[in-house]
Amino acid sequence: MAGVERFLEMMAAERGASPRTLDAYRRDLADFAAHFGGDPAAAATADLRAYLRHLHGRGFSPRTQARRLSALRQFFRFLQAEEDRADNPARLLDSPRLGRPLPKYLSETEVERLIAAARAKPGPGGLRTVALLETLYATGLRVSELVGLPFSAIARDPDVLIVTGKGRKDRAVPLTAAAREALRDWREARAQALKHTRGGQRWAFPGPGRSGHVTRDAVYKSLRELAVRAGVPPAKVSPHVLRHSFASHLLAHGADLRAVQTMLGHADIATTQIYTHVLDDRLASLVASSHPLARLGL
Repeated sequence: MAGVERFLEMMAAERGASPRTLDAYRRDLADFAAHFGGDPAAAATADLRAYLRHLHGRGFSPRTQARRLSALRQFFRFLQAEEDRADNPARLLDSPRLGRPLPKYLSETEVERLIAAARAKPGPGGLRTVALLETLYATGLRVSELVGLPFSAIARDPDVLIVTGKGRKDRAVPLTAAAREALRDWREARAQALKHTRGGQRWAFPGPGRSGHVTRDAVYKSLRELAVRAGVPPAKVSPHVLRHSFASHLLAHGADLRAVQTMLGHADIATTQIYTHVLDDRLASLVASSHPLARLGL
C-alpha cells in the first residue's frame, strides 16, 4: 500500500500532522483495506458505500463513521492530485448524520445536594452562593444574564424576574419561593459585598472586578467548589448544566414545551426541542402506568 505511506508522508511534511493524527489515519485506512480486501487506492464508490454500511452494522457511532469517511476523502483527494487516480470515489458520498447531542443535566437529587452544600456555607459569601444557585435553577438563566442582572430586578421582592436576553429582548421568568427567599436573604447581606466593589451598586450580584458585578468565571468556580462539597462530580456542574436541568425537570413534571421555550428565551421552539427526550421518557412511563392493556401485561 505505497499510496497510503506517501499520503501519510505528505500529511506530516506539508500539513504538519502530529504522530497521533498520522496513527489515526493509518488505522482508519488499514481498517478499510482489510474490509476491501486489497489496496485501498483501487476502491470504487460502491466499495466505500459498502464499507460505511459495514461500519453501521458493527455499531460504530455516526461520528466515528464520519471520521473514517473524512480520512478516505483526503486519501483519494491526494491520489487524484498526484494523478494516481483520475477521480475521487469518495467525493459524492454523504457524511452520516451526526444528530444533535442530548443536553447534559443533573438529577433532582444532585441539585438538592448542591443547594444543601450552598446553604452550609457561612457568611455573606454563602448567602450569595445560595442566591446564585437558587436563581439559576429556578429560572434557567444564561450565566451572562445572571451576572448582568441589575439590582432593580430583585429590589422589591419580585414574583418574577424581568430578564434582558439575546437580541436585547426582555422576558419574564417566575421565581420559586425558595429563590425569592434566597434573594431576600442576599439583599440584606449585599451591603457588605458593596464595600469591595467599584460601581457595584447597580448590580444584583456586585463583584470586585472592573465590571462591578460578579464574573462568569467566579460563578463557574463557585459551582465547582459546591460540587466537591456535595459529592457531585465537578465536571458535571456548570451554569449551563443548571439551565438544562431547569428545563428538563420542568418537562419531566408536565410543563408545556412552549412555556419552557418562553422562559429559556429561545426564539425558535426547535431549539427547545432538544429537551424532548425527557418528554419521551415521561410519555413512555405514562403509557406503562396508565394504558389498560399495559396494566394487563398485554
